[in-house]
Amino acid sequence: MSQQQQQDFLIAYTVDRMTEYLIEDYQLPIASALQFIYNSDTYQKLTQTENGLYGQSASYVYELLSREYVLGHP
Repeated sequence: MSQQQQQDFLIAYTVDRMTEYLIEDYQLPIASALQFIYNSDTYQKLTQTENGLYGQSASYVYELLSREYVLGHP
């Protein structure tokens, strides 16, 4: 597996987990959870692979996303 494939896999896994967490914590429908994730600053940072955020645990990245959700961003 190439480095790009590994990065893509880890990003997809993190998005899957964050979707589950948003649904559980905020009772969002799946479409709303995904829409929030893909429009978030956290997702933009996650996909900028040079910063290494994709290599952090999904729960760590979710904490960033959850703060963004609570504060009303984006």
